[in-house]
Amino acid sequence: MDKREAHKARDLLRDAIESLSEGFALYDEDSRLVMFNKRYAEMNHSVADLLEPGLDWEVLMRETARRGIYTEALGREDQWVSERLHNGVQYIQDYELHHTDGTCYLVSVHPTELGGFVVTRTDITAKKQAEAFERDSDLLVRTVLDASSAVVVMARIGDGEILYRSPGALDLFGPTKNARQHYAFEVDRADYITNMLVDGQVDDYRLTFVNARGEMFPATVSGRIAEYKGEEALVSSIVDLTEQVKTEEMIRQILEACPVPIQMTNAETGKVLFTSPETTAMFGAVDSSHSYYPVPGSRRKYLDKLREKGWVNDYKVELSNGDGKSFWAAISSRLIKFKGEEVIVSNTRDLTDELAIQDELERQRQLLFQNEKMSALGELLAGVAHELNNPLSVVVGHSLMLREEAVEPEMIRRIEKVSSAAERCAKIVKTFLAMARQQPTRMEPTEINAVIATAIDVAGYGGQGSGIAIDCDLEEGLPDIVADADQLTQLVINLVINAEQAITKSGIGDRILVSSRRSSAGSDIEVFVEDNGPGIPDAIRARIFEPFFTTKEVGDGTGIGLAFCHRIIRSHGGQIWLDKDRALGSRFGMRLPVARANGKETLKTQPGPGNDDGARILVVDDEVEVAELAAEILKKDGFLVDLAQSGLEAVERLKRTRYRVVLSDFNMPDMDGAALYDAIARDFPDLLNRTGFITGDTMGRASQSLLKMSNRPYLEKPVSPSELRQLVYTILNDTEDDA
Repeated sequence: MDKREAHKARDLLRDAIESLSEGFALYDEDSRLVMFNKRYAEMNHSVADLLEPGLDWEVLMRETARRGIYTEALGREDQWVSERLHNGVQYIQDYELHHTDGTCYLVSVHPTELGGFVVTRTDITAKKQAEAFERDSDLLVRTVLDASSAVVVMARIGDGEILYRSPGALDLFGPTKNARQHYAFEVDRADYITNMLVDGQVDDYRLTFVNARGEMFPATVSGRIAEYKGEEALVSSIVDLTEQVKTEEMIRQILEACPVPIQMTNAETGKVLFTSPETTAMFGAVDSSHSYYPVPGSRRKYLDKLREKGWVNDYKVELSNGDGKSFWAAISSRLIKFKGEEVIVSNTRDLTDELAIQDELERQRQLLFQNEKMSALGELLAGVAHELNNPLSVVVGHSLMLREEAVEPEMIRRIEKVSSAAERCAKIVKTFLAMARQQPTRMEPTEINAVIATAIDVAGYGGQGSGIAIDCDLEEGLPDIVADADQLTQLVINLVINAEQAITKSGIGDRILVSSRRSSAGSDIEVFVEDNGPGIPDAIRARIFEPFFTTKEVGDGTGIGLAFCHRIIRSHGGQIWLDKDRALGSRFGMRLPVARANGKETLKTQPGPGNDDGARILVVDDEVEVAELAAEILKKDGFLVDLAQSGLEAVERLKRTRYRVVLSDFNMPDMDGAALYDAIARDFPDLLNRTGFITGDTMGRASQSLLKMSNRPYLEKPVSPSELRQLVYTILNDTEDDA
């Protein structure tokens, strides 16, 4: 939590404590005052000048005793303080503490887990007075009104002359002669008597009176018509509501200051009886709660649920705010009786932010799940590719070398078929590795239309005889993009094959169209693969790019095709999407950025035979066939090649012979590629810039760490002769530049 949030939380806590009607004080483990609210200071007004954070509780006790604040401490101040100190701070619940000024408080002390304690005070002075009043009322019944403090006045109905008043009435109104003097407004007495004449009695009639000091005060009056000495007299019992009104006003202020939406509504009619400012801000100033519910019948369902137990907590319902916009909310409410009617007291909580957070968490969980599946997929593909790399290297290398040596047309044709098939396998393996790494294998200027043409040719073989036409609409003169042509070819093939399979399985459609164009902004190339087949159902459109998600039968699909397409496009800095507005068939769109000139010079290479200086190269690989193939390719270029089947053997050769280039595998017995690189750095530092790697394991953490740390060029198996030559000449050219 940052400082701003901490300050905000502290301010909210302080505001909440200040809004309490009770006095509140917090003391730490050393019995020193930490914080208190205004009510606490008011209830301790006699020592308010001492109340400051850091005040010791013992000092406070001694000073209150010295100043004579507590009734029970009078005359025994030292003993009272000693008793308090001896008892210590213990759990105290609802202890009545009487002040010498007549006030009375209900005090509770609660120790905290951190060693401190909390003191709360509730003013029960009015309650005690009310209890005293009730006792006096009972005494009045037993001992005649003269011995009572009840405010009772008996006056003639006609002229209002007072016939009898209790001592309480004398104290309240003074020695008045006529009851008319008690009313703040003459018309109030007339209305009071009129209501009395209907039933002969009135209970709890609200009026405003004037006391002996000439001050108006609210009160309730209950009256009866009695006969006194042959005359009709009005006997009235008056209750001063000054304190009650103050309390009600305080409650209203607390509710209005409450930072949550609180309201009171008539259960049956929906009439709004009270709303806090937060409620008004949420729903606007309305007269009826019916306007809150945009869905017909939802309020009735809520009311039925509330009446089952008389309460609900976090009842979720769709509501409408003051702007007429719907939102989901949680209502906690209680059903009470107020003035003889069912009234709902409720708190409404806006769930918009909470639901947004839940949606985001769900999205993050789905993303994490997808990443975990992609990680598992990467490990699987890396393992498969690693096992295929070495035999594919032999097939690819020897087929390409045979192609260079063959002269008979028929032999050349057969070799080309083998070479083409082997290279295709090699490209697929490399594509798998690139997808597992989630980055492109080899980025270079690429003509997108050539990529599409190649993909259509390959995909067309599988669709022969299906009756499905695969057409192209390619814009001419498109600029190059920077991409891995093999990966993009595999992507387009995958989309075309998916369309073919959907059309074949459903029997709907007969045409696939692949098109290219430059975007309207001119900075991107757009490619579309569309068909007139059955299309993709709405229910699964949001999931089609998830790894392992497929709608095909078991054995027909792996669920990795579209996930790969998505990874390929993202790794190229582009976008792929499904056209959701298409009514018939399906249409996938891809957007790739146009290549920009980077100013790099073309590498100096010397492919083909003719290495006149006879540079000596060390090839380190535990796979004998792969090492021998590399040696054969390089020897044709005039290089001198030595082989080592482990890192230890390579180190021994480095001690005896000077090499211009060292090419090493990663995974080897005795000493692997990383250990060999460390040995070269330690014992043969001049060879560091002459070292390169040829490996089928670029997915392992150790391999990735070595490649990143060394920053040396490398090839992924299977390796073609041209790639091997390119790697060697790159290292030679770089070392010549350094020289």
